[in-house]
Amino acid sequence: MATLQKIRDKFGILVAFFIGISLLSFIVISGSRNSIFSNVSKKLEVARINGKSVSIRYYQAKIDSLTTIYKLSGNREIDEATSKKIRQQVWEELVRESVLAPEYKELGIAISPEELYDLINGDNPHPIVRQLFTDPSTGYFDRNAVINFIKQMKGEQKEYWLYFEKQIVNERKISKLLTLISKGLYPTNFQAQQTYMEDNKKASFQYISQLFDVVSDSAVTVTRKDLQAYYDKHKENYKQTASRKIEYVTFDVVPSEKDVQAALDWIEKIKPEFEQAENAAEFVNLNSDVPYINRHYAYGELTPDTLNDIIFHAEPGFVYGPYLENEAYKLAKLVSFEMLPDSVHARHILVAFNQKMTKEQAQSKADSIKNLIDKGGNFAMLAMTMSDDKGSARLGGDLGWFKEGMMVKPFSDACFSGKKGDIMVVETQYGYHVVEILDQSPKVKKAAVAFLQRKIEPSSTTYNAIYSQASRFAGTNNTYEKFIKATQEEGINKHVAVVGKNDESIPGLESPRPLIRAAFTTDKDHIVLDPTNQAVFELGDRFVIAYVTEIKKDGYAPLKDVEAEVRTNVLREKKAETLAAALTSKMKGISTLDELAQKTQARVRDASDITFNSFTIPGAGIEPALNAVAYIWPQDRLSPPVKGLNAVYVVNVTSVTEPDQKSDFKLERMRLRTEYVTRTNYEAYEALKKHAKIEDERSKFY
Repeated sequence: MATLQKIRDKFGILVAFFIGISLLSFIVISGSRNSIFSNVSKKLEVARINGKSVSIRYYQAKIDSLTTIYKLSGNREIDEATSKKIRQQVWEELVRESVLAPEYKELGIAISPEELYDLINGDNPHPIVRQLFTDPSTGYFDRNAVINFIKQMKGEQKEYWLYFEKQIVNERKISKLLTLISKGLYPTNFQAQQTYMEDNKKASFQYISQLFDVVSDSAVTVTRKDLQAYYDKHKENYKQTASRKIEYVTFDVVPSEKDVQAALDWIEKIKPEFEQAENAAEFVNLNSDVPYINRHYAYGELTPDTLNDIIFHAEPGFVYGPYLENEAYKLAKLVSFEMLPDSVHARHILVAFNQKMTKEQAQSKADSIKNLIDKGGNFAMLAMTMSDDKGSARLGGDLGWFKEGMMVKPFSDACFSGKKGDIMVVETQYGYHVVEILDQSPKVKKAAVAFLQRKIEPSSTTYNAIYSQASRFAGTNNTYEKFIKATQEEGINKHVAVVGKNDESIPGLESPRPLIRAAFTTDKDHIVLDPTNQAVFELGDRFVIAYVTEIKKDGYAPLKDVEAEVRTNVLREKKAETLAAALTSKMKGISTLDELAQKTQARVRDASDITFNSFTIPGAGIEPALNAVAYIWPQDRLSPPVKGLNAVYVVNVTSVTEPDQKSDFKLERMRLRTEYVTRTNYEAYEALKKHAKIEDERSKFY
């Protein structure tokens, strides 16, 4: 059981280890033996990868299996955020498995039983195995412990072990693939020399520029053929992912005036009973929307501020209110006054009860620690070596000064009701605490106050009225034209959002996933309907009616959708051609840059020590073409016009600083080799994934 607990404790670290090894997330799921790809109907298809279908049943089986692993690791309750994380992890693994499996097969990459045994119990075991079976105090790796654990494992132990064993196999397979690729990327001496030159050869030059803006748009003719030619040449720049643009209105479910009055009437009606109640805490717990808070307040700690003067000048049993605060009507009853410290300085040793230690064992251990301290044991040393609160353990258990209510109630009560020097054992939800009160501030007058609250919330009548209003709006405005007209005439604020098919959020809307999913089954300029054909979506405290106003599909954006951007770029190119032609004409018979500057009324600018890899050029900004010209152009000769990103340039290289002559480029080769390996770890898989045709249909189901 000790090894199983160790695996549990290190669950997050172990998963992170595999991610760090190859910069890829390897989440391996045991369970279903079905093939990834199967013949399924389009309705049950969660993905299509390279033309092959993946069924929702297979995907869900993987999700269920990984969920089980999470639960076994201590996450007994899986919340929605964790469920989303699990689904995403399974998706990433499914894509990786689909993309990499053919590569493994073609290259003959596999892990033999002998190799797996060596990874687990050989001379050089996998780091994950070594970590699990190494004594932290001695650093000794115990091979016998590995063998004994495998022989005796069953149930949860076996499921856990198979999980990590499969991670080891997958990590080793991807490591083989990446090593194979990186070994084939060998930088030559010529490459190292060129890189050295590009980094160290420096050029200083002068240049003039003619900005594109000097040519008016009307002076350039752009034809449909020009647009199409540019689009075809730069099509990769116009890749897009599927998205929907929606326009929507909200009807907020807020309390009506009648709801406000009803809350006030209720609190006024119950006030006499509250005044007469002998047990204020019990009365609050039975009647209030917020349970009784058992604490004492010093002067200045009550809100609103005016309540401090009222309570601290009253007698126990006095009830103030009703008053409005934080969307609730409240009554405040003074229960008692006590003289208590304003703050306490304490230290503690926590003995947690959990899967490693039962409640009874934890209590016995805490009592033993207290006995040691009572007999002269060093509290700080015991805290550093025995406390389960690792944060305070480093400080000898010291928690510093704290006010009442800052700690969990049993702990706080013990510290504020005890006296300086007291050492006690206190039980909380975290375990048993051995507590020592180091110091207390002077005692001050504190008030115990019971708050009876009635929240101002929409009634069912209000809810139904607002829903009816939203339904009427949706029914009356059942075309996009009517929708727009209604928002304008009725002054309703219209919101706009662009969402991807797997998005989980829209700013301002609570849990909008149902709306997003429905938007992807809706045609352009049509109202969004849920699976029951209802147009009103209830998202938190809002009713939402939405229309889809734009549809983008996975792939390349059509020319008509990006025509404005394409036209701008074509205009820039044509202006560059016009300016280059004009400069070429003006350069005839001119031998110096100053002469050309006078003729073109341009300013001569200087740039010093520019390398091939310089990021910017002084006065010009990011202009890779200038870097290239400066690197190769002869000195004291005017370059032909250079078409840049923002202007057309003419360059005169004034000086060149050649790097030191070298014959050995070993260091440069080593650096390039390291760079290749680093890039391989990420780019190899990304390149394979890029060339795989992946159709993600998860939005149909989640």
